Amino acid sequence: MKKFTCISTTILFTSLFLSVESSAQKIESLEAEAKSIHLDVITIDSHDDIPLNFATETIDPLNAARQVNLEKMREGGLDVAFFIVYVGQTERTPENYEKAQANAMKKFNAIHRMTNEMYPNSIELAYSANDIERIHASEKLVAAIGIENGYVIGTDLSLLEKYYELGARYMTLAHSGHNDISDSAQPRPQFGDSHSEHDGISQFGEQVIAEMNRIGMMVDISHISKQAALDAIRLSNAPVIASHSNTRALTDHYRNMDDETLLALKENGGVMQATALATFVKQQNITQVEATKKILADYGIERISQWWILTNEQRIQIKDRLSTIGYASVSDFIDHVDYAVNLIGIDHVGLSSDFDGGGGLLGWFDAAETFNVTLELVNRGYNREDIRKLWGGNLLRVWREVEQVSVETR
Repeated sequence: MKKFTCISTTILFTSLFLSVESSAQKIESLEAEAKSIHLDVITIDSHDDIPLNFATETIDPLNAARQVNLEKMREGGLDVAFFIVYVGQTERTPENYEKAQANAMKKFNAIHRMTNEMYPNSIELAYSANDIERIHASEKLVAAIGIENGYVIGTDLSLLEKYYELGARYMTLAHSGHNDISDSAQPRPQFGDSHSEHDGISQFGEQVIAEMNRIGMMVDISHISKQAALDAIRLSNAPVIASHSNTRALTDHYRNMDDETLLALKENGGVMQATALATFVKQQNITQVEATKKILADYGIERISQWWILTNEQRIQIKDRLSTIGYASVSDFIDHVDYAVNLIGIDHVGLSSDFDGGGGLLGWFDAAETFNVTLELVNRGYNREDIRKLWGGNLLRVWREVEQVSVETR
């Protein structure tokens, strides 16, 4: 009996060892596949915010302590970043329009300063979808420009072409608060906003969308109300994008898109760029919310995007502590990708971070960790072509279709 027991135990431990070894080999194989895919595809992040003092001695694009800089892009294999000309909503007065436009120009100038003066051998500005591929082939990083908040044009339609000439290739119609173009998903009572001002897109907004179609600028429906999004999809002769939004079915947040809007986006030929902003990715209960605030407060910050002011050791500590309370992770993020792909198809979903504007998850806290997104996609069973589409292929397809509509319209 003892001999049998001993033999059985030996067989058991041998089987366990082989099982562990097989599991380790599988993990190693998946990681190798993910690395191969990550190097092969063009990775495009459609939303990265910048401050007004970007591309100065204070905020050096090369190595500034931020979630996105050129060194972190190289380290994480992030090939393309849409640097964002964001201007927050204020009361709509001639003086505030002028200030908003001045701040927009500061950010345009900063992006050009980065690509033309500071690091022309490292990063180049793309003005077309073909430019993305050409610049990437030269082994430079790629910059593209998006505008967040149509407030930067005020009521001056001619500014769209000016901003296009400066490189803007998409514009989010509104941000937090209604503007002259569109209702926002987040009305701002302090500016006199009611629940709805235009019942979606305004008459001026219709002209804006037509002009964006004419010049070849992508229409971005993130941040705007559901009715405004449905209006924009209906009004646009070209596919539209949601540059940084998630699925409302998984996280019931006003910034996320419900099934009706996603299905309309599919019919339009557009793309939803899922975004790595924790509150859009995963709803926390009150206990988790308070625990998150406490963890951040212990390090003197209010938002994850501010963690760049901390030491590397402090960042590691924050991540470890957040993981214990169920903070949003890359896995939770890809759940939104899975849902959208299942609902509207692989051709209509992409990826974005909203880094330096609130984005950041366990596993993808900055551009240096970009590979982890590809690894999670491989673990979920997405193949190389799927991942190529998600990491920018779909966005480039929309961009080209917008360019073609412009050629046909002009």
